[in-house]
Amino acid sequence: MQQKTKKETITIEEAGHPKEVEVEVPDVGDAGWGKMENLRYINHSRVRVDAVEKVTGRAKYAYDLNLPGMLYGRILRSVHPRARIKRIDASRAVALAGVKAVVLPSDAPNVFAQECRYAGQEVAAVAASTPEIAEDALRLIVVEYEILPFVVDVDQALKPESTQVHADRKNVSQAQIREQGDVAAGFAAADATFEATYRCQVHTHSALETHGSVAKWDGDQLTAWASTQSVFGFRDGLAKYFGLPETKVRVITEHMGGGFGAKLGDARPEGVICALLARKAGVPVKLLLNRKEEHLTTGNRPSAVQQVKVGIKNDGSLVAYQRYNYGTPGIAGSAGIPAAPYLYNIPNWRVEQVDVFTHAGPAAALRAPGHPQAAFSMESVIDEIAEKINMDPLDIRQKNDPDETRRKMVEMGAEKIGWKTRRKPKPDTGPDRVKRGIGMGSCTWGGGGGRTRTACTIHTDGSVEVRCGTQDIGTGTRTVIHMIAGEEFGLVPEAVNVRIGDTRLPWSGGSGGSTTCASVSPAVKFTTMMAKLKLFEAIAPKFGVAATALEAKDGKVYVKDDPSKSMTWRQTTAQLQDGPIEFQGSWVPGYSGSGVPGVQFAEVEVDTWTGLVKVLKVLAVHTSGLVMNPLTWESQINGGVLMGIGYGLYEDRIMDPATGYMVNANLEDYRLVGAMEVPEIEVLRYDQPERGVIGIGEPPIIPTAGAIANAVYNACGARVRDLPITPDKVLAALGHVREG
Repeated sequence: MQQKTKKETITIEEAGHPKEVEVEVPDVGDAGWGKMENLRYINHSRVRVDAVEKVTGRAKYAYDLNLPGMLYGRILRSVHPRARIKRIDASRAVALAGVKAVVLPSDAPNVFAQECRYAGQEVAAVAASTPEIAEDALRLIVVEYEILPFVVDVDQALKPESTQVHADRKNVSQAQIREQGDVAAGFAAADATFEATYRCQVHTHSALETHGSVAKWDGDQLTAWASTQSVFGFRDGLAKYFGLPETKVRVITEHMGGGFGAKLGDARPEGVICALLARKAGVPVKLLLNRKEEHLTTGNRPSAVQQVKVGIKNDGSLVAYQRYNYGTPGIAGSAGIPAAPYLYNIPNWRVEQVDVFTHAGPAAALRAPGHPQAAFSMESVIDEIAEKINMDPLDIRQKNDPDETRRKMVEMGAEKIGWKTRRKPKPDTGPDRVKRGIGMGSCTWGGGGGRTRTACTIHTDGSVEVRCGTQDIGTGTRTVIHMIAGEEFGLVPEAVNVRIGDTRLPWSGGSGGSTTCASVSPAVKFTTMMAKLKLFEAIAPKFGVAATALEAKDGKVYVKDDPSKSMTWRQTTAQLQDGPIEFQGSWVPGYSGSGVPGVQFAEVEVDTWTGLVKVLKVLAVHTSGLVMNPLTWESQINGGVLMGIGYGLYEDRIMDPATGYMVNANLEDYRLVGAMEVPEIEVLRYDQPERGVIGIGEPPIIPTAGAIANAVYNACGARVRDLPITPDKVLAALGHVREG
């Protein structure tokens, strides 16, 4: 039986350059991945191929790399939130035994500050034979500052008379306004309205592995082993700074300990400084930031103050929405959040938002930029307006949510958590000390794919190699590539040699926005499929059939209609007379999708004497089309939920308005979720394989804080509109409840 085919336009490499060609490929349906019941590896849980390396310590991260003669780099940072550098004397540091290189603003004016605009900004750097000597050298550098006025409080920075952060623009950006319909008419038609202000804190990055790299020069060839979410972006940043061709810079990321947006983009100052020190010293240099530097300088989720008003009809129809929001991205970035009313259909709405600059470290992407803030306010206000019209907030969501998939997911989760039977219709304001409650929150994200190239070689000895420059930031990308190739060639996934995380491999984009799996998977699928077809075309005459009549499975190649006609995989590849089969391809449409709704339900316990909130359970209902590896997929959801709990209950950058310094720039006072705070997490998977592969990195963090806030209110009547929901805020809210 002749197999159906379809035409696709793909990008291949020809003479080192990309070229678009039209090819005919098998049309197997189900987003190109085949029937789910026929898949042996894809859509089945599989332990990471590098699991043993990681748990035994054999996996080498940038921090683990020790090259012969290597030095240790350290950066001197401003202790003032705003100051002009008048003089730097590094003579004592240069004279210190063991110091091999010192770089100052005069050496790199585009890297080091002449006028510091936040505490922690780069001032100078040293490289020495030991980390301790490097630290001593920093203390020997004398910097004379002209201390200048500053502002780190966002509400103070709003005032016209406040100190200006930038000389060329005001602290408050021009308002971005979007609107639809007639807001005034919408509110006039509403049977009930509700308005409140919701506040979200600045959320700093705390990836397990800090930013940094090891740099080594060989003449004018620069190699960097970096902790980065974008090896090619890191490479391009170094090449641009040093005026080198991209071919002269190589970036390698063999393993890395997490990145949630701050490691996207170029090499950042610490990457450039590391390379500067290595060039000046003439030997390799390792420069990894400490935890304090991570908090101060590497980026953060901006704050958000949202003044929200919503109007509703008695039947639960939302008719009007208005929001004014501002937040601080520090000295740079954007504090914007999704502009339209988050998730729900509201005919009349107006959103106005501004950025407020302060003398603090710049903002950076942090797992679902803008969405957790938007979800927290929207999901809170839905519950609050529901109470005004005495309606179940779940029913309001279902009535106004245009996403059919998310409505079905709400039904799944509500039944599982026992929403109708276990959730209290009204908060418990009785005398019991410990109270329990249930709340929910919803989300949406994109998660599409593209921009990835891959290459595959089938050798005559039967070995197979798949190459892709993409970095595995800890989510299991390497394992997914093994699984796809194993599926395509009918081999055990571990039998495939996979090379990733290197700019000498085919180009791939950065790992951000939940796009990695949806970009890499289709590229690997298509490339391995085309390499297999080339193999079949080469050996089909040996079987006396057309190439399309062959199939690879269980380590063999055989005729589909007559499985007795077969060869082992190695016997098959040994028939190649013209050498190895090679194919270079790229991402193609049809194998991935975009748009991922999600729902979470939280059950909490509130101690009304202490104000302590404990999350007992989070039920997470998520979809991402075709799930490649359910084990690592669920692991990402667990991690997102835990980060969402941290955002909702614990994490908070605290700035001292008197000194302009972050007072909790460590992991003792900046609280993260620990083992004692981990609740039961149950994940429900809403399968949509027909949509292809879609990322799942961002969605799980988005609805968690809103679900927790609603659960706290359901437990005891304490409505906390200010994240994180700390005991003092709960006790204050309970005080308002008692006062009526």
